[in-house]
Amino acid sequence: MFGEIETIENSEFNNVGALLGLDGEMNNELLGALKQLPPIRRQMAINKLTTPAMGSKGSRAEMEKHFRELPKHIKDELAKGNLRLADALIYSIKPVTSKTIKMFETQDDKEIGLRNISNAKLPKNQALLVSGIVVMAGVSQNNTKDAIMSTYFNTVDSFPALALGESNLKANKKIIMPETSNYFFRNNYFSGTPLGYYKLANPRLIHDDILIEFTVDLGTMLGIPENTQLFVGLHGTITTP
Repeated sequence: MFGEIETIENSEFNNVGALLGLDGEMNNELLGALKQLPPIRRQMAINKLTTPAMGSKGSRAEMEKHFRELPKHIKDELAKGNLRLADALIYSIKPVTSKTIKMFETQDDKEIGLRNISNAKLPKNQALLVSGIVVMAGVSQNNTKDAIMSTYFNTVDSFPALALGESNLKANKKIIMPETSNYFFRNNYFSGTPLGYYKLANPRLIHDDILIEFTVDLGTMLGIPENTQLFVGLHGTITTP
Protein backbone atom coordinates (compact mmCIF):
# COMPACT_ATOMS: atom_id res chain seq x y z
CA MET A 1 0.00 0.00 0.00
CA PHE A 2 2.89 2.39 0.62
CA GLY A 3 3.87 1.80 -3.01
CA GLU A 4 0.47 3.13 -4.02
CA ILE A 5 0.98 6.14 -1.74
CA GLU A 6 4.21 6.93 -3.59
CA THR A 7 2.38 6.53 -6.90
CA ILE A 8 -0.27 9.01 -5.75
CA GLU A 9 2.35 11.52 -4.62
CA ASN A 10 4.50 11.29 -7.75
CA SER A 11 1.88 10.86 -10.46
CA GLU A 12 1.64 13.45 -13.25
CA PHE A 13 -2.05 12.62 -13.77
CA ASN A 14 -5.02 14.48 -12.35
CA ASN A 15 -7.11 11.32 -12.07
CA VAL A 16 -4.59 8.92 -10.50
CA GLY A 17 -7.30 7.38 -8.30
CA ALA A 18 -8.91 5.81 -11.38
CA LEU A 19 -5.59 4.20 -12.31
CA LEU A 20 -5.37 2.62 -8.87
CA GLY A 21 -9.00 1.50 -8.91
CA LEU A 22 -9.99 3.88 -6.09
CA ASP A 23 -12.46 6.01 -8.04
CA GLY A 24 -12.77 8.54 -5.24
CA GLU A 25 -13.23 5.98 -2.44
CA MET A 26 -10.47 5.08 0.02
CA ASN A 27 -10.49 1.61 1.58
CA ASN A 28 -9.39 0.86 5.13
CA GLU A 29 -5.92 -0.27 4.04
CA LEU A 30 -5.28 2.98 2.20
CA LEU A 31 -6.67 5.05 5.08
CA GLY A 32 -4.36 3.22 7.46
CA ALA A 33 -1.33 3.93 5.25
CA LEU A 34 -2.29 7.60 4.98
CA LYS A 35 -2.55 7.94 8.77
CA GLN A 36 1.06 6.80 9.11
CA LEU A 37 2.34 9.60 6.88
CA PRO A 38 3.59 12.93 8.25
CA PRO A 39 0.71 15.45 8.27
CA ILE A 40 1.90 17.47 5.26
CA ARG A 41 2.50 14.40 3.07
CA ARG A 42 -0.85 12.95 4.17
CA GLN A 43 -2.74 16.09 3.19
CA MET A 44 -0.94 16.35 -0.16
CA ALA A 45 -1.81 12.72 -0.97
CA ILE A 46 -5.46 13.23 0.01
CA ASN A 47 -5.60 16.39 -2.11
CA LYS A 48 -4.26 14.43 -5.09
CA LEU A 49 -7.10 11.94 -4.70
CA THR A 50 -9.98 14.26 -3.89
CA THR A 51 -9.31 17.64 -5.53
CA PRO A 52 -11.18 18.08 -8.83
CA ALA A 53 -8.84 17.95 -11.82
CA MET A 54 -8.16 21.42 -13.23
CA GLY A 55 -4.90 21.28 -15.15
CA SER A 56 -5.45 18.98 -18.13
CA LYS A 57 -6.99 20.17 -21.39
CA GLY A 58 -8.05 18.77 -24.73
CA SER A 59 -7.76 15.07 -25.48
CA ARG A 60 -5.48 14.53 -22.46
CA ALA A 61 -8.30 15.60 -20.15
CA GLU A 62 -10.64 13.28 -22.06
CA MET A 63 -8.20 10.40 -21.64
CA GLU A 64 -7.95 10.99 -17.87
CA LYS A 65 -11.75 10.80 -17.63
CA HIS A 66 -11.59 7.35 -19.27
CA PHE A 67 -8.77 5.91 -17.12
CA ARG A 68 -11.11 3.42 -15.45
CA GLU A 69 -11.88 1.90 -18.88
CA LEU A 70 -8.23 1.11 -19.66
CA PRO A 71 -7.05 -2.52 -19.51
CA LYS A 72 -5.44 -3.37 -16.18
CA HIS A 73 -1.99 -3.96 -17.67
CA ILE A 74 -1.97 -0.44 -19.15
CA LYS A 75 -3.29 1.18 -15.95
CA ASP A 76 -0.57 -0.59 -13.97
CA GLU A 77 2.18 0.63 -16.31
CA LEU A 78 0.83 4.21 -16.25
CA ALA A 79 0.73 4.16 -12.45
CA LYS A 80 4.33 2.92 -12.31
CA GLY A 81 5.48 5.62 -14.73
CA ASN A 82 6.53 3.09 -17.38
CA LEU A 83 3.91 4.50 -19.77
CA ARG A 84 3.02 8.13 -20.40
CA LEU A 85 0.46 10.04 -22.45
CA ALA A 86 1.28 11.57 -25.83
CA ASP A 87 -0.49 13.25 -28.74
CA ALA A 88 -1.08 10.93 -31.68
CA LEU A 89 -2.61 10.66 -35.15
CA ILE A 90 -3.12 7.07 -36.29
CA TYR A 91 -3.54 7.25 -40.07
CA SER A 92 -3.99 5.21 -43.22
CA ILE A 93 -4.17 5.98 -46.95
CA LYS A 94 -6.15 3.77 -49.33
CA PRO A 95 -7.12 4.09 -53.03
CA VAL A 96 -10.77 4.71 -53.89
CA THR A 97 -11.38 1.82 -56.28
CA SER A 98 -14.82 0.67 -55.14
CA LYS A 99 -17.89 1.88 -53.27
CA THR A 100 -16.56 0.37 -50.03
CA ILE A 101 -13.13 1.41 -48.73
CA LYS A 102 -11.70 -0.35 -45.68
CA MET A 103 -9.06 1.99 -44.29
CA PHE A 104 -7.47 -0.46 -41.81
CA GLU A 105 -7.04 -4.12 -42.80
CA THR A 106 -5.37 -7.10 -41.18
CA GLN A 107 -2.93 -7.54 -44.08
CA ASP A 108 -1.67 -3.94 -43.82
CA ASP A 109 1.96 -3.31 -42.90
CA LYS A 110 3.24 -0.18 -41.19
CA GLU A 111 4.97 2.04 -43.76
CA ILE A 112 5.94 5.70 -43.49
CA GLY A 113 3.71 7.80 -45.72
CA LEU A 114 0.99 5.15 -46.03
CA ARG A 115 0.01 4.12 -42.48
CA ASN A 116 1.55 4.02 -39.02
CA ILE A 117 0.11 0.78 -37.60
CA SER A 118 0.27 -2.82 -38.78
CA ASN A 119 -2.50 -5.43 -39.01
CA ALA A 120 -5.18 -2.83 -38.15
CA LYS A 121 -4.22 -2.97 -34.47
CA LEU A 122 -2.44 -0.77 -31.95
CA PRO A 123 0.78 -2.26 -30.54
CA LYS A 124 0.97 -3.80 -27.07
CA ASN A 125 0.56 -1.25 -24.24
CA GLN A 126 -0.80 1.44 -26.55
CA ALA A 127 -4.38 2.61 -26.03
CA LEU A 128 -5.81 5.54 -28.00
CA LEU A 129 -8.52 7.94 -26.88
CA VAL A 130 -10.08 9.01 -30.20
CA SER A 131 -10.85 12.70 -29.77
CA GLY A 132 -11.38 13.58 -33.43
CA ILE A 133 -11.26 12.17 -36.96
CA VAL A 134 -9.63 13.48 -40.13
CA VAL A 135 -10.92 12.53 -43.58
CA MET A 136 -9.30 14.01 -46.71
CA ALA A 137 -8.84 13.05 -50.35
CA GLY A 138 -6.40 13.69 -53.17
CA VAL A 139 -5.49 12.48 -56.66
CA SER A 140 -2.07 10.90 -57.15
CA GLN A 141 -0.13 10.87 -60.41
CA ASN A 142 -0.45 7.10 -60.49
CA ASN A 143 -0.93 4.22 -58.05
CA THR A 144 2.74 3.65 -57.22
CA LYS A 145 3.75 4.02 -53.58
CA ASP A 146 5.93 7.05 -54.27
CA ALA A 147 3.10 8.82 -56.09
CA ILE A 148 0.63 8.07 -53.31
CA MET A 149 3.07 9.30 -50.66
CA SER A 150 3.52 12.59 -52.54
CA THR A 151 -0.19 13.24 -53.07
CA TYR A 152 -1.68 16.59 -52.03
CA PHE A 153 -4.67 16.01 -49.76
CA ASN A 154 -7.54 18.41 -49.11
CA THR A 155 -11.09 18.17 -47.79
CA VAL A 156 -13.73 16.09 -49.58
CA ASP A 157 -15.50 19.26 -50.78
CA SER A 158 -14.06 18.73 -54.27
CA PHE A 159 -15.28 15.13 -54.42
CA PRO A 160 -19.11 15.20 -54.22
CA ALA A 161 -19.45 11.41 -54.31
CA LEU A 162 -17.09 11.18 -51.31
CA ALA A 163 -18.78 14.05 -49.47
CA LEU A 164 -22.16 12.33 -49.84
CA GLY A 165 -20.82 8.98 -48.66
CA GLU A 166 -20.86 7.60 -45.12
CA SER A 167 -18.16 6.53 -42.66
CA ASN A 168 -18.18 4.42 -39.55
CA LEU A 169 -15.57 3.47 -36.95
CA LYS A 170 -15.51 0.29 -34.87
CA ALA A 171 -12.99 -1.25 -32.49
CA ASN A 172 -13.31 -4.91 -31.52
CA LYS A 173 -16.75 -4.82 -33.22
CA LYS A 174 -17.90 -2.08 -30.83
CA ILE A 175 -19.19 1.07 -32.49
CA ILE A 176 -17.25 4.28 -31.83
CA MET A 177 -18.87 6.29 -34.63
CA PRO A 178 -21.97 4.84 -36.36
CA GLU A 179 -22.76 5.39 -40.05
CA THR A 180 -22.24 9.13 -40.39
CA SER A 181 -22.36 11.45 -43.40
CA ASN A 182 -18.97 12.57 -44.68
CA TYR A 183 -20.40 16.10 -44.68
CA PHE A 184 -18.90 16.23 -41.18
CA PHE A 185 -15.50 16.52 -42.85
CA ARG A 186 -16.36 19.32 -45.34
CA ASN A 187 -14.82 22.15 -43.34
CA ASN A 188 -12.92 24.18 -45.94
CA TYR A 189 -14.55 27.34 -44.65
CA PHE A 190 -14.20 26.78 -40.90
CA SER A 191 -11.50 29.04 -39.52
CA GLY A 192 -9.38 27.62 -36.72
CA THR A 193 -10.22 24.00 -37.54
CA PRO A 194 -7.68 21.67 -39.21
CA LEU A 195 -8.69 20.68 -42.73
CA GLY A 196 -10.91 17.60 -42.84
CA TYR A 197 -11.12 17.41 -39.04
CA TYR A 198 -14.22 16.59 -37.03
CA LYS A 199 -14.11 16.81 -33.24
CA LEU A 200 -16.03 14.00 -31.56
CA ALA A 201 -18.46 15.07 -28.85
CA ASN A 202 -18.30 11.50 -27.53
CA PRO A 203 -14.62 10.42 -27.44
CA ARG A 204 -13.99 6.70 -27.09
CA LEU A 205 -11.06 4.43 -26.26
CA ILE A 206 -9.41 1.92 -28.58
CA HIS A 207 -7.44 -0.69 -26.62
CA ASP A 208 -4.22 -2.34 -27.72
CA ASP A 209 -4.21 -5.47 -29.87
CA ILE A 210 -7.85 -5.26 -31.00
CA LEU A 211 -9.13 -4.83 -34.55
CA ILE A 212 -9.75 -1.27 -35.78
CA GLU A 213 -12.31 -0.89 -38.56
CA PHE A 214 -12.91 2.39 -40.38
CA THR A 215 -15.16 1.87 -43.39
CA VAL A 216 -16.23 4.41 -46.00
CA ASP A 217 -19.29 3.55 -48.08
CA LEU A 218 -20.20 5.45 -51.25
CA GLY A 219 -23.53 5.67 -53.05
CA THR A 220 -21.82 6.23 -56.41
CA MET A 221 -18.38 6.34 -58.01
CA LEU A 222 -19.53 8.94 -60.55
CA GLY A 223 -17.10 11.86 -60.84
CA ILE A 224 -14.31 10.28 -58.76
CA PRO A 225 -11.07 10.64 -60.74
CA GLU A 226 -8.75 7.73 -61.40
CA ASN A 227 -6.03 7.37 -58.74
CA THR A 228 -8.09 9.10 -56.05
CA GLN A 229 -6.62 8.41 -52.62
CA LEU A 230 -8.39 8.66 -49.25
CA PHE A 231 -6.63 9.72 -46.03
CA VAL A 232 -8.15 8.88 -42.64
CA GLY A 233 -6.60 9.85 -39.32
CA LEU A 234 -7.70 9.07 -35.76
CA HIS A 235 -6.51 11.92 -33.56
CA GLY A 236 -6.20 11.90 -29.79
CA THR A 237 -4.09 10.91 -26.81
CA ILE A 238 -2.20 7.61 -26.73
CA THR A 239 -0.28 5.68 -24.06
CA THR A 240 3.37 5.23 -24.97
CA PRO A 241 6.69 4.33 -23.28
